[in-house]
Amino acid sequence: MNLPANLKYTKEHEWIRVEGEFAYIGITDHAQKELGDIVYVDIDTLDKEVGQNEIFGTVEAVKTVSDLYSPVSGTVVEINDKLDGSPETVNSDPYGDGWMIKMSLSNPAEVDALLTAESYGELIGA
Repeated sequence: MNLPANLKYTKEHEWIRVEGEFAYIGITDHAQKELGDIVYVDIDTLDKEVGQNEIFGTVEAVKTVSDLYSPVSGTVVEINDKLDGSPETVNSDPYGDGWMIKMSLSNPAEVDALLTAESYGELIGA
């Protein structure tokens, strides 16, 4: 199981990478494997304030649709437009080109309360 140590994780299987005042968010390798082949990513929260644990979009796989939960509070400043034409990038590179949103952080301290790679690994039995 791929669990980069430089990321933080949620119990809902999202990851977050903080770069300065911005954060990149996507779903974990575990989540994309559980979902199977991803066929569509629907995010309509561009330029909107999203609270911690609020839904910022959905991801659709062949067998299911899952909500995407924000690990932190902030404003969505960018949506990964590569996913429009290639949603399967989330399957092949969930921590790289498969990121979903970039947001400005409202409360950077929220990041500290998220799971480490080690504790997320324990949660999923990795």
